[in-house]
Amino acid sequence: MARGAMIEAKGLTKRYGAVRALDKVSFKVDKGEVVGFLGPNGAGKSTTMRILTCYLSATGGSAKVNGRDVFDEPLAVRQVIGYLPQRAQMYNEMSVWEYLQFVAEVRKLDRSSFRKRMSSVVEVCGLASVLGRDIGTLSHGYRQRVGLGQALIHNPPILILDEPTSDLDPNEKAEVIDYIKEIGRDRTVVLSTHNLAEVEAACARAIIISKGRVVADGNIEDVRARGGRVRYQVVISEKEGLKNGAPTIEEVETTLATIKGVNEVKELPTDDSAHAYSLLGEKQDDLRPDIFRLCVDKGWLLLEMRREIQKLEDVFKSLTRGDQLLSRGRKAEAAALAAEEDDDDDEDEDEDEDDDEDDKPKKAAARVEDEESADDEEDSDEDEDENEEEEEEKADDDSDEEEDDDADEEEDDDADEEDSDEDDEGGSDDDESDEDEEEDAGGDDEEDDEGDEEDDEEEDDEEEDDDEEEDDEDDDDNKDKE
Repeated sequence: MARGAMIEAKGLTKRYGAVRALDKVSFKVDKGEVVGFLGPNGAGKSTTMRILTCYLSATGGSAKVNGRDVFDEPLAVRQVIGYLPQRAQMYNEMSVWEYLQFVAEVRKLDRSSFRKRMSSVVEVCGLASVLGRDIGTLSHGYRQRVGLGQALIHNPPILILDEPTSDLDPNEKAEVIDYIKEIGRDRTVVLSTHNLAEVEAACARAIIISKGRVVADGNIEDVRARGGRVRYQVVISEKEGLKNGAPTIEEVETTLATIKGVNEVKELPTDDSAHAYSLLGEKQDDLRPDIFRLCVDKGWLLLEMRREIQKLEDVFKSLTRGDQLLSRGRKAEAAALAAEEDDDDDEDEDEDEDDDEDDKPKKAAARVEDEESADDEEDSDEDEDENEEEEEEKADDDSDEEEDDDADEEEDDDADEEDSDEDDEGGSDDDESDEDEEEDAGGDDEEDDEGDEEDDEEEDDEEEDDDEEEDDEDDDDNKDKE
């Protein structure tokens, strides 16, 4: 089944004047999750649900349902939500059938779809005996059933239920819880209730809100572990003992309190045949071996011993103790408790800072090692590059030598070919050589005659130049005399 955030709240804040009902509430609910939304009266549960269902606007923050913003697209959000408020308002003059039919028409269900859904809703909510009765004549329990029916009539993918089992008898509560578990397989359900046993039975995850803030969010086991303590139930016989007879109540209680790791010893109600006690210890310690050895040493008859993680109710009480003190007017104690919680948060932050300080030398050493390794890698890379360059140069030299050798071989081959050609043409060259010598001799005679003629012409030209120079000198002398 594909999962995704069907409900997402980010920093939801709601103020009523000077009163801050919600203080930056943030959480997500995925498809197929059944989530218990817990908190004492006045913690902000109903305010959060009204914002998510578009009945109330927030002062700050944002909220999305099925990917739609509750402030920008309220109608689209309401179409995919089935909402049961804590005290659902209905039309008292309508019968149950008429009211559910009216809600189906508002939800735009056709007649055939309405009849199919009615058969399922009537069976789940147990409304068969009151369909014809006016709502104003119903008891609180049946009115709650009708309210649950109107939330389910359009088969929504998201259900937001505020105290759905209030005013129901034990059998009806069990049926509603079983139905919530069944429909939660393929729907998103947010269940607000004060009955923590119902949350443990129906929900896989719990969100606890106190004084308008989320103080716990996680699966049930993780929330239980938030208390950090484990409870041991010990039952010792008060009728007989293994050595010196049965112990007294004071002796058992005083001795159990001496066990290392026991923070609290509380007597539990039981019959007059045994002493029953509840011991509270830290979660990381297992005190059962120490309890068993103590009983053996004292000669007590141990009838029962059980170790259990704190119940969700115990964690709820510890996380919402400030609200309980304020509701009883004990403001000073509530302020002191808030200061202790702030000190605990500061201590946690200081521990985190100390851890960071302790880790700094390690981180610095690791950084130096990383830098050294990086330098080594760079050096090795440079060496590899140099080796590669040398190899490339050698390869180039070898290739050049090979090319030169090839060229020499080619030249030798060409020379051999030329010699062979000359040998083949030797006979014809001898016959032609005599004719060439005669031609050369005739040509030499002609060249000698031409050379003599050229020499004569050059001498004539020189004589003419000399005569012209003498004429020019005579002209210059005459000009000087004048």
